Amino acid sequence: MKNIITISAPSGSGKTTLCKALRKVRKDIGWSISYTTRQKRKNEQNGVDYHFISTKEFEDRILKDEFAEWENVHGNYYGTSKFILKKAINNNEMLLFELDVKGAMSIKANNPDNTYSIFILPPSIEALRERLINRETDTMKRIEIRLKRFEEELGYKDRFDFVIINNNLELAIKELINVVNQLKEGVLYGN
Repeated sequence: MKNIITISAPSGSGKTTLCKALRKVRKDIGWSISYTTRQKRKNEQNGVDYHFISTKEFEDRILKDEFAEWENVHGNYYGTSKFILKKAINNNEMLLFELDVKGAMSIKANNPDNTYSIFILPPSIEALRERLINRETDTMKRIEIRLKRFEEELGYKDRFDFVIINNNLELAIKELINVVNQLKEGVLYGN
């Protein structure tokens, strides 16, 4: 069974919003809380949205081989606990991961029999720019850095098992819930 679900998207595409909506209706699916060195945003909670840790602590965890995957994104580290991933696989529990594209590909490469990957795509780069500006969490310089990474991330799209275009949030939520329901029922198996 594909019990590891990775959700990836360019920053601002709505992956966090979609993951939160899925978690509201599918409380039986676990949530992997990533580690990060970036600053906590005003609407985030430590231990709920991320484990916010120092760069030194993150690098110590790298040296101890505690991450199933990790990446430096926009100057901050992000990583997934190897322990929680192995636990979900061993117990055949569904677990949802919100990851950057490289992290998702790493999880999939190392756990191909268990992983189903979903890519969230914004309708256009213009819509993405508008979303990043409207969420008011980044400076314009930071937004430009995120938009430059968009093309690179878009290049990974065809490596994912399923792509959702987030043009209409309600439809994208329904599509995500439908895909996950099919996975849980064993109807959808992926590539």
